[in-house]
Amino acid sequence: MKYMHLLIVFACLLVLTSCNQPQQVKESQLALMKTTNPTPEVTENNKSHERVKEIEQEVSKIPEIYDVAVVKGKEETLVVYKVKHMQRFRMKGIEKNVNKKLEEKYPKENFIVSSDYKIFLEAIRLNEQMNSSEFSRKKAEKRLKDIVKMTTDMK
Repeated sequence: MKYMHLLIVFACLLVLTSCNQPQQVKESQLALMKTTNPTPEVTENNKSHERVKEIEQEVSKIPEIYDVAVVKGKEETLVVYKVKHMQRFRMKGIEKNVNKKLEEKYPKENFIVSSDYKIFLEAIRLNEQMNSSEFSRKKAEKRLKDIVKMTTDMK
């Protein structure tokens, strides 16, 4: 009986000390499991940063969508989002709705719209890389072009 009490106390102490370890988890590692709401990013000049925020807010207003990432490049604007679970049957319709809404409000922009999780994850990773000091705007533009190519290849 004594050993059983000691074993329980030891197990509790082990659990408590392991929970105390600080862990740094990147946003991209949890992007598929939770809402991340990344800040919209621009690979070119900062003049269009306000427009990118507007685009994110516009897409976030759609009730079927719960997480949006926007990355604007020189030629195109990547808009990726996650659809609520019960709305996944209507993904094509939601994508058409998002595309139509954005084209009406911003006719001069070239939008690449996707609800694919892989593309969303790549956009989050690009967002994290752009926030680091050693990642140049030129590299960011190249990476954005790769993601856009990946998006068009999937369709």
